[in-house]
Amino acid sequence: MLDLSYETKFIYSLFLTLLTEIPAVVFLVNIFCKQERLSASRIVFSGLLASSLTLPYLWFVLPAITSVNNVSIFFSEIVIVAIEAIIYNQLLSIKISKALLISLIANLASVFVGWLFW
Repeated sequence: MLDLSYETKFIYSLFLTLLTEIPAVVFLVNIFCKQERLSASRIVFSGLLASSLTLPYLWFVLPAITSVNNVSIFFSEIVIVAIEAIIYNQLLSIKISKALLISLIANLASVFVGWLFW
């Protein structure tokens, strides 16, 4: 891999996260929330907002407040799943249990794809 700056790695990670999580969220909402009749643009916007708000926390806030290790990343991911679920719950008006499941699966997909690329 090229020797990239931290900020450049963040931009690549954000792009990869959005490319992974937004389609996952669209797919999962259509699977788990069939009766809600949500527009694709609303789902895409929710996924874009959720990922764009939470990924900078993981990359910039977490390292500033604690030492970054597997435990801190694990707990941060739990917080991120919860925050994204609240965003989906509020913007898409879906049950929090469904929003948590959608957020968890989308984030697991994103972490997996990130591991494959990095």
